[in-house]
Amino acid sequence: MPIPIPKGVEVTINGSDVKVKGPKGELARTLHADMLVSIEDANVLVNRPSEEKTHRALHGLTRSLVNNMVVGVNEGFKKTLEMIGVGYRAQMEGKNIVMQVGYSHPVKIEPYDGVTLAVEGNNKIIITGINKEAVGQQAANIRKQRKPNPYTGKGIKYEGETIRRKAGKAGRVGG
Repeated sequence: MPIPIPKGVEVTINGSDVKVKGPKGELARTLHADMLVSIEDANVLVNRPSEEKTHRALHGLTRSLVNNMVVGVNEGFKKTLEMIGVGYRAQMEGKNIVMQVGYSHPVKIEPYDGVTLAVEGNNKIIITGINKEAVGQQAANIRKQRKPNPYTGKGIKYEGETIRRKAGKAGRVGG
């Protein structure tokens, strides 16, 4: 499937190195040497040299990586986390976020390169950036600080994520 190049985005291919420059920034990545990446009619095409299993797997991966680079420099990526629990809150401290998530100490989170952290209200954390990989990893690391508890529902979860609740203890039956 060809990847359309939107207006304002410039893609440069030099062997297996791909550079994408757009209104939000610039990304560069070295792809697998076997994959054939080319530009034709304002589209980026990714082709595989053979029908081998490894080449078929690399084909989809390479296409996704290049597509995420193009989308990232044009629109950017965003993940939202929600904090649920009594006393759970987050606040900005410069570029960092300081969270109270039920521990005896506050948890300080520093943003990765190219990632911006923001707090909306007291319990929503918004992660934005042009690199999808970095945005997702930052969100996962923040969520890891206090995963959602299946019994109480407390914790840090992605916006729209449903937490499967488990039943608590069943009372003792009989005497």
